[in-house]
Amino acid sequence: MALSFYALLEAALLVLNGIAILHRERFLKKYGLGAPSHSFDGSNSVKDQVVSLIFAVQTVMRMPLIAINIVVIVFKLILG
Repeated sequence: MALSFYALLEAALLVLNGIAILHRERFLKKYGLGAPSHSFDGSNSVKDQVVSLIFAVQTVMRMPLIAINIVVIVFKLILG
């Protein structure tokens, strides 16, 4: 299989889907990624930034991911 732009987009979609379905209580708290600390002093750790990214993807990208997944499924069904 050749590496194409479509394959890269599909891989990014799969990663976003994986982030979107992470369960906060069962998965994230087990690894100490409970809730982001919202401090505005400029000393955000990498862990806080990762937690903020996960929560942002779960909150903002939920509806667009549903629509994009439907488009990709239809595209795969039509073109194979």
